[in-house]
Amino acid sequence: TLLMLLTSCSSQTEKQTEEKLPEKKDIALQLYSLRDSISKDYAGTIKKAGEMGFTAVEAAGYADGIFYGKTPEEFKADVEAAGMEVLSSHTTKQLTDKELKSKDFTESLAWWDECIKAHKAAGMKYIVAPWMDVPKSLKDLQTYCEYYNEIGKRCKENGMLFGYHNHAHEFTKIEDKVMYDYMLENTNPEHVFFQMDVYWVVRGQQSPIDYFNKYKGRFILLHIKDNKELGQSGMVGFDAIFKNTDAAGTKHLIVEVEKYNFTPEESVKKSLDYLIECPLVKTNYTN
Repeated sequence: TLLMLLTSCSSQTEKQTEEKLPEKKDIALQLYSLRDSISKDYAGTIKKAGEMGFTAVEAAGYADGIFYGKTPEEFKADVEAAGMEVLSSHTTKQLTDKELKSKDFTESLAWWDECIKAHKAAGMKYIVAPWMDVPKSLKDLQTYCEYYNEIGKRCKENGMLFGYHNHAHEFTKIEDKVMYDYMLENTNPEHVFFQMDVYWVVRGQQSPIDYFNKYKGRFILLHIKDNKELGQSGMVGFDAIFKNTDAAGTKHLIVEVEKYNFTPEESVKKSLDYLIECPLVKTNYTN
């Protein structure tokens, strides 16, 4: 009886401790946020991201079939050993002038085939192009849309999805069209999604919510970002964004911190805490 009593007391104490702990939420980290640390101490930085409470990572260190100097399999094992999953990766290849002119993407697509193979081996769910220059004409932008559709088709055949990540320059006009709108309207939703960086949309003097409602379901991944730590600038209406993720079609939130008021680690942790403490942020977005 004494043993039973002790057991029930300890489980009671465990319950109380559990209640005090903040709820665990599925939130990914763009590893670019810790770029200096990861270049000096790859293993320690991955481990630290897991200890902070992130549940997944987005890589920004792919080149020639490897991630941060590791094979895809090693990278996957290291992330999983830190209690996280490999979610996505930023990488791209811009078209050469010759390819742009001829619309023959053979050379670039050979690069993508290798890239897709490595990402699949790393357990990635998404590959995201993080940048493209502003094309000189709508004709060139249309060529890029066709190129992205083809990359997306190949990703999908390999069980992944392909997306595009914006900065602020996509809100400039090419001829009479806003570049971002044209891309949304001329890429196949089956093959190309958009990873909206909410901070850069605001910097481009646009409303993320307007885009969520106009192009419903296209924004599977969101980069939750501010000028420095989340909530620091007061510029980005995060509450409204979190209230409209259903229209956006959001499946994952990814924290990115590029500038810091504190050490990068502290700034990243404060940004995660901001989301954990925000009642509008769901435990996860996939269910």
